[in-house]
Amino acid sequence: MDATTRIEQALASAIEAVAVPGCPPRLAEAVRHSVFPGGARVRPRLCLAVAAACGSSDYAAADAAAASIELLHCASLVHDDLPCFDDSPLRRGMPSVHRAFGEPLAVLAGDALIILAFEHLARSLATSPERLAPLLLTVSRSVGMPHGITAGQAWECEPRVSVEDYHRAKTGSLFAAATAAGAQVAGADADIWRVVGDRIGEAYQVADDLRDVAASAQEVGKPVGRDALLNRPSAAGELGIDGAIDRLRQLVKGAIEAIPPCPGQEKLAEVLMAESRHIMPKNLAQRAA
Repeated sequence: MDATTRIEQALASAIEAVAVPGCPPRLAEAVRHSVFPGGARVRPRLCLAVAAACGSSDYAAADAAAASIELLHCASLVHDDLPCFDDSPLRRGMPSVHRAFGEPLAVLAGDALIILAFEHLARSLATSPERLAPLLLTVSRSVGMPHGITAGQAWECEPRVSVEDYHRAKTGSLFAAATAAGAQVAGADADIWRVVGDRIGEAYQVADDLRDVAASAQEVGKPVGRDALLNRPSAAGELGIDGAIDRLRQLVKGAIEAIPPCPGQEKLAEVLMAESRHIMPKNLAQRAA
């Protein structure tokens, strides 16, 4: 079974376990709308790729970790789109959750997804508490304080912040969790793998900043030009397009160089390089090359 199928099945299984009779129907519908159809599933695919590169054959644990990280990512998008933050009408080319279901259900759907991420991980590894505890700590650190995605969002409320700190918390932390969790599933050292995720996550955010200034809303599936409109920290705004492209290139190079020795080292490097090409706005791809 390929990685995409594994991820989609794990996500569906997690939601089916809670979207049962007795659950408010519109809440269940809002949660499904938040998760399906999915985007690129970059974070869970990275988690599975690292687990495989480290030689893990425990597909169930890897799938559970990958799904929990994607559920948290989806929750962050629901909250990010709310009127109090980006007030975005679209996500992945569809109405954002608050536009489709109203603001109260959007808040609750995001909350429910956060809880479901940890519930699914706990349920999946209930018979292996010695493995569950480290994974829960890795994943929870990526969403809370002081350096998780919640802190990253909070930096938008501060008068000053460096783009690097903002990117590392808001985006890089969940990527770092993906590589660390993938390594933990395989019994490898999570800390040395965290660097890989941190760098590729920052590269992904730089690419997102570039898409915001150089791509169309149709290409990215959400409104563009929001960073400048909302005065958000942006690599493209701070470094210019050419500077941001160079920064992205250096981050990907750094992520590949940081891959620890492992059975699938070369294959993982190819995956990261391919991903860096995929996330670049189409009209900038030639310029980046």
